[in-house]
Amino acid sequence: MFEDFGWHHLVPIAKGAWFTVVLCFFSIILGGVIGLLLGLGATSDNRWARWISAIYINLIRGIPLLIIIFFIYFALPLLVPGMDLSKEVVAVIALSVYAGAYMGEIVRGCIQSIHKGQFEAADALGMSYFQKYRYIIVPQAMKVIVPPGIGFIIALVKDSSLVSTIGFIDLTKAGRVVSNLTVDPLKSFLAVAVFYFIICYALSRLAQYYEAKMARTNT
Repeated sequence: MFEDFGWHHLVPIAKGAWFTVVLCFFSIILGGVIGLLLGLGATSDNRWARWISAIYINLIRGIPLLIIIFFIYFALPLLVPGMDLSKEVVAVIALSVYAGAYMGEIVRGCIQSIHKGQFEAADALGMSYFQKYRYIIVPQAMKVIVPPGIGFIIALVKDSSLVSTIGFIDLTKAGRVVSNLTVDPLKSFLAVAVFYFIICYALSRLAQYYEAKMARTNT
């Protein structure tokens, strides 16, 4: 028996939106760590670190996110017998692996945008590799990483809808369930679009606040 779309149907859609936010939060954290390591490796003087970073970044960026999700969910348990990953874990791993490659490229570009004199000054002061990046390079890179970083995060939020293909109850999956229940896809997915807009708009506003704060700090 079908139902008419009502306000109470926004509850499961809102829960799906919350699951999307949580999923993207953990994926961005893990992907950010991977991206930072890849970015540092890509700009390192170590040849092996540059090669490994380049292979990872180019390989993952050349594979659609949906294929990565399917590989981890369907193929990985076949390659590693006994591995049983939940949909939630697969979703986080897939998005983190995917985000890591793009964040690594962003970090690489931001580090290379810093004037060469900053590196030479740090070396002249006798700083170690970690001190140089901890106190000189990374703080300056963070000032320029926000616009491209937030742009990618917004894209990742929308791309996260692909995890619904393995049954993860995200915002898109919740909208599909409500649509099947009410046979009213117009209202259901209009509500889904509104929630996606709210999430992405909040991220863009957060980025603007961060940029304004950094501008005040520099003046």
